[in-house]
Amino acid sequence: MDAYEERFGWNRTTLGLMAGCVVLTAGSFLPDTPLYIRLLAVALFGVGGIVMAIGLSRGKVALRVDEQGVLLSSSPLWHAERTSRVRWEHIAAVVLWEQRLRHSRLLHLGLARHSVTTALSGWGGEPSIEKQGPWAHLPLPPMEVSAHVNGWRLDEARLADAVARFAPPGVRVIDTRGK
Repeated sequence: MDAYEERFGWNRTTLGLMAGCVVLTAGSFLPDTPLYIRLLAVALFGVGGIVMAIGLSRGKVALRVDEQGVLLSSSPLWHAERTSRVRWEHIAAVVLWEQRLRHSRLLHLGLARHSVTTALSGWGGEPSIEKQGPWAHLPLPPMEVSAHVNGWRLDEARLADAVARFAPPGVRVIDTRGK
């Protein structure tokens, strides 16, 4: 049985961000642009774009659903520190949810757990946005692990198939977006 795996890499969103970095960095070299603006643009958008390109080009695993459980990462740059593997016996549901912002919505994939008394590996000691998360409005069990689907693509049909194939009975994909 094949696992479902997605890796960080290039897509429309990341290519758009990279194009923005290039345009803003190049734009800072227009005539009469003050030196401090040039330095700031190169530091933020030039170096930031290079760091983003390196992270995406590594092809690290963002999501893996297999017979052992679910591996979920929220960053290609700090992959080891921002990756967690949760075994099936701790997972109540795989949850698709949206974080609503003023002008957009961010898709997240989260793991609702039976309880949060068991420590998870790879998430450090300090609470993060993924641990505290804006999902209090969702009628779900405690959700401690969640990652924004960014820098990778989620194939919802393959995710549902892998969960049905590998997860114990009762664990399912819950889509809270209300399409």
